[in-house]
Amino acid sequence: MIKLTFLGHSAWLIENNDVTIVIDPFLEGNPLAIHKPGDIKADYIVLSHAHGDHIGDTEAIARANDSTIIANFEIATHFGNKGFKVHPLHIGGGHDFEFGRVKLTQAFHGSSFPDGSYGGMPAGILLTLDDKTIYHTGDTGLFSDMGLIGRHQHVDVMLVCIGDNFTMGIDDAAEAVALVKPDLAIPMHYKTFDMIDVDPEEFAGKVALMDLKARILDFGAMIEI
Repeated sequence: MIKLTFLGHSAWLIENNDVTIVIDPFLEGNPLAIHKPGDIKADYIVLSHAHGDHIGDTEAIARANDSTIIANFEIATHFGNKGFKVHPLHIGGGHDFEFGRVKLTQAFHGSSFPDGSYGGMPAGILLTLDDKTIYHTGDTGLFSDMGLIGRHQHVDVMLVCIGDNFTMGIDDAAEAVALVKPDLAIPMHYKTFDMIDVDPEEFAGKVALMDLKARILDFGAMIEI
């Protein structure tokens, strides 16, 4: 069984067999995060883009665990120059790792490091472990090619941003779920800040009206798939 723990915002801890992966580990400075960087044991860190609320505690976690950082070329180069283990990818490209496959999809957003320097193109993440695929949308607006993602890759779990203002809001996020048609959609990227304080129950209700399934996870909660 694959374990997914919602760390808050867009951060996820994914455990499969003896391998642990963390996505977008924004914990320190996240007022709703239950976990601290020192709580996280990660063999791999996967990053969707370079904004501070997604790169978050990457350096602290990678340093403590000798983690490999998987990200676009620009982000991987940034961390590689600091001495961290990295694997660069880019949009549309994927790679088979010991735990499964990571492929980056497009995402419509920005990507700059906290100092304003260029962070490459933002991405969504397709993570395939055993026979299960998880689609982490990253930060994105709605785009019709999400339908191609669902057409070419069965998505078991879609981790979808719903917070509005910086990303899709509830209506667009529900439409994204309709395009991808995952077995399960889980909302993320909401409530962390006042500007993205939306009601995930509204999102779940709209998904249910389309005969699709959504589940809301409390911050720090875990499910198995």
